[in-house]
Amino acid sequence: MLQELVIAYLKKSKIKLLYSFYLLTVLILIPYNFNTNYKKSKYNLNDNIFKLQTTSYNIDGDKLTIEAKGREKILANYYFKNKQEKEKIEKNLELGDILNITGEIKIPNDNDNFNSFNYRKYLLSKKIKRIISVNSIEIAKKNTNLFYNIKNITIKKINKIENNEYIYLFIMGKNNLDNNIKDSYSKNGISHLFAISGMHISLITLTLSKLLNIISKKKKLNFVIITSFLFFFLFLTDYMPSIIRASFMYIIINIKKYFKVNISNLFIIFNIFLFLLLINPYYIYNLGFVFSFVISFALIYFSPLINKYKNYFQKLFMTSLVSFVTSIPILIYNFHEINFISILANMFFVPFVSYIVFPVGIFSFFFSKLNFLLKIVVLILEKTSNLVSEINILRFTFSHPSFIVIILYIIFIFLVLKKKKSFIILLFILLIVHHNFNYFSNINKVNVISIGQGDCILIKLSHNKGNILIDTGGKTEFSKEKWQIRKNSKTLAENTIIPYLKSEGISKLDYLVLTHGDYDHMGESISLVDNFKVNNVVLNCGTYNDLEKNLIKVLNKKKIKYYSCIKELNIDKYKFQFLNTKIYDNENDNSNVIFTKLNNYKFLFMGDAGVEKEKDILKKYNLKNIDFLKVGHHGSNTSSSKHFINQIKPKYSLISVGKNNRYGHPKEEVLNNLEQSKIYRTDLNGSIEIKLNKNGYKIRTCNS
Repeated sequence: MLQELVIAYLKKSKIKLLYSFYLLTVLILIPYNFNTNYKKSKYNLNDNIFKLQTTSYNIDGDKLTIEAKGREKILANYYFKNKQEKEKIEKNLELGDILNITGEIKIPNDNDNFNSFNYRKYLLSKKIKRIISVNSIEIAKKNTNLFYNIKNITIKKINKIENNEYIYLFIMGKNNLDNNIKDSYSKNGISHLFAISGMHISLITLTLSKLLNIISKKKKLNFVIITSFLFFFLFLTDYMPSIIRASFMYIIINIKKYFKVNISNLFIIFNIFLFLLLINPYYIYNLGFVFSFVISFALIYFSPLINKYKNYFQKLFMTSLVSFVTSIPILIYNFHEINFISILANMFFVPFVSYIVFPVGIFSFFFSKLNFLLKIVVLILEKTSNLVSEINILRFTFSHPSFIVIILYIIFIFLVLKKKKSFIILLFILLIVHHNFNYFSNINKVNVISIGQGDCILIKLSHNKGNILIDTGGKTEFSKEKWQIRKNSKTLAENTIIPYLKSEGISKLDYLVLTHGDYDHMGESISLVDNFKVNNVVLNCGTYNDLEKNLIKVLNKKKIKYYSCIKELNIDKYKFQFLNTKIYDNENDNSNVIFTKLNNYKFLFMGDAGVEKEKDILKKYNLKNIDFLKVGHHGSNTSSSKHFINQIKPKYSLISVGKNNRYGHPKEEVLNNLEQSKIYRTDLNGSIEIKLNKNGYKIRTCNS
């Protein structure tokens, strides 16, 4: 479609040859830049002393995050040792300051789990190729740069205002909102209203234009002033891709108007898109960039459809509908969930945020006495959003789409918006089939999810017969003082487990099976049942610790059924046998050990069971020629004795273990015991996925 538009334009243009050469050059340079030049860093991995200029920083609880310029842009993370150190940094650190830093430089992590957020690529979209784990930090030289001074004055003024999160967002482009309200906005499909983009730039430029017209009627001069402000605003907001797009669109469209250049808006946005990708091809991994261009392109292309409606609310509805429908592939690919309520939600929230919250936030910056009014409108906004987010009837989960499925979505959506009415049916059929894909799948799947030092295993049965999660992972949380608590931290369940479940098209768990009460096995269980639908929970034998007791309280409150010390689970034709022998004195040996057959392949999940329980299991149960062994206790030498391994003869050994963990797991002794099997480890391989069908099985790892 886009290619046809460009070609059509070129046929009418006198600069066809020149533009064709430009287009060809850009289309060659973008992938070249993507695959070669851009990943190269000017820092060596053995560097440990750094002199950097602060370009952005954030203090959240006990963590300081700094974006800085050195040989290249770099990210530095530092954890305060005490409250006094934090207060000193908060008081003295400013943008533009020169810092002396010592620490360990690292390459940012790639995905450890399938279909997950890629932190490394996200950082590359910000031109950050390396991370420093900071040991020490000192301010070597205070800022003397005029622009940074203006930025620092702006930040100080915002910080003096009570409840300044929205002012900070609208002025600086930084979203420091509470995670709960962020989730509420995300569920309602209105997060775009809180990412500075075209709408906000339009409001800013319109307001400035009206004010300048009162002072001077020289439109070209006013345009130069507004353009200058936009460049300063880009600096103020750290050159966010969405703001670059919106600012460039405003500038070029007005140049076109004042100098009477005959260029279509589609042509303009297409070339801005190419230009930015040429500068940084990794912008494609920035969701703000993707949303900004895709929705802007759609609104420009389908403007005749929108503008034929004269009534404001009809036009608003069509704008909301076009934006929502166009964003479906992006939402499904990245979040694996869409909420049809967002079409109606935007009908209320777009004008409310645009014409009330945003202006009040801006005016509160200049006139702090208006802050009381901002509190009122924000309260209305957040309460309304929370109420709407509770409506789940129109929210649907989708498994991670293939490339072909994404292409089909794009084609059908385009044809629907082009008023090809028959394709509405095809689009709905595609959505229905995709949403219910698990019912059509004849594949059994086992995935050892990479969650650090702990266990978390998903068993997904064919034709959606059952979804079982064995353990949740988690780490021991030590009590923190008030100054250490982070405002914007998420649990492992929220960050990793739930997004992964959604990417598998799973909207509920039939069973959550907890092997035992250690934090690295069930530490995230409460967070999981609080944020995801769980029908049943299975606990182990033995006495319960405080964590298990707290979980039971939550289960009772939510009226979730739970069972303990069971012998087996029967789900459809599949039997899950719990190899309990007796009650032991230690928690590890009381682990639920689970044996099952999937497609006639034998699986054995050992939890943290130790040598004593291994002996008892061999006496009581006939276990031989195990195909897939989830190795006990992360490869500790308290488990996986040579005798046990020689008896069960595993074909594959799966070890769930954290990178560079302090326990030294897996132990060399255990690896030697397992040497006759093929070993997979989450610290080296990332997530381990086993797909089983009538023809056999396939194993893949996230980092293979």
